Amino acid sequence: MSKKSNFFSSFATAVAELSGRPFTFVAALMLVLVWAVSGPYFDYSETWQLVINTTTTIITFLMVFVLQNSQNRDGKALQAKLDELILTSQAANKFVGIEKLDEGELREMSKKLAEKAESVEEKADEKSAT
Repeated sequence: MSKKSNFFSSFATAVAELSGRPFTFVAALMLVLVWAVSGPYFDYSETWQLVINTTTTIITFLMVFVLQNSQNRDGKALQAKLDELILTSQAANKFVGIEKLDEGELREMSKKLAEKAESVEEKADEKSAT
């Protein structure tokens, strides 16, 4: 992994961690309250409104990329862990890598698994009835 990519991953992880803390929420809330209270001082001008609109738009725009990077890495890590569990257990190895299937193939596999689960449930009900 390149240094730039590694730096961004570290940065994204740190920002995602900080943005999820209660303190960050309180700080953002306080900033909005300060902005709202300053309204009469600035006579509720268009510039006063533009400040909060521009600020929130820029922050939201940048946070989308930062949080998506963090979420993608978390998803890949989780998928790798699940693949490892499948490969080291008695489970069917055909499930390794199914996240790369297209939507139709995933639906078909899900349907087959649901049917299999129903038949297992029926067998369990029969055994418990006897």
